[in-house]
Amino acid sequence: MTKIIRRERLVPNIHLLEVEAPEMARRCKPGQFVMLMPDERGERIPLTIADWDAEKGTVSSVFMAVGTSTQKLALLKAGDELPVYAGPLGKPAEIEKFGTVLCAGGCYGIGAIYPIVRALKEAGNTVYTLIDVKANFLMYWEERLKRYSDEFFVSSRDSFFDCKEYIPNVLEKVLQKSKLDRVISIGCTYLMYTCSEATRPKGIKTIVSLNPVMVDGTGMCGACRCTIEGRTKFACVDGPDFDGHAVDWDELFYRRKSYFEDEIRSMCYWEKESLLKE
Repeated sequence: MTKIIRRERLVPNIHLLEVEAPEMARRCKPGQFVMLMPDERGERIPLTIADWDAEKGTVSSVFMAVGTSTQKLALLKAGDELPVYAGPLGKPAEIEKFGTVLCAGGCYGIGAIYPIVRALKEAGNTVYTLIDVKANFLMYWEERLKRYSDEFFVSSRDSFFDCKEYIPNVLEKVLQKSKLDRVISIGCTYLMYTCSEATRPKGIKTIVSLNPVMVDGTGMCGACRCTIEGRTKFACVDGPDFDGHAVDWDELFYRRKSYFEDEIRSMCYWEKESLLKE
């Protein structure tokens, strides 16, 4: 059992989960993820590692409360325990001195991109950070990211911000003004797809962190398979990072919707069960 140190709502629908995992905290690297279960009756779900503290022995993730398992996770508090918490899993992000790198993140990806931004800056890169939020109240970790960013951009549909455009439009404007050596994108599938398409004409290496359905996280179940350059890969052991220009996005979008109706039924059943208990 893994003890929860902190569970905090950062903004509506986005939560921070910090757990006590000293052995894991000593081995974490940017881009990796953990597999966990919110309770003994739950499913295993992957969460990208957003931060860690080797001295305190803690590991943190940022997640969006969208399905049954993440809704359960959002109800936990400090002192509660997780029956399953395994990691770090996946290949670490490629970190070296590339030159000028733009890191784009949205929703839970804002937290997930943070350790990569930090590591790239510490490796001597010029780092641009581009964050996508629908509204001002959905922005979090802005100061953390700015600390390691040479330039900070926001894509939003909120009049609070100067820019009221979608992320590919903002990215294209940055591309017109600056020479980028690499783009890294983490967030929903559509965000990563649009970033990849925006950089494709210029041939700028674009890395995305894929988020297909995942069951065990060790390559045994095959649920997270995706097609990269016409070949089957598994996001858990071959990724989660892949070349965004090589991903079969149509297939990934389709597979992401495969269990949509089952997810709806699961939410309805869980909410009904919760009401009956009350």
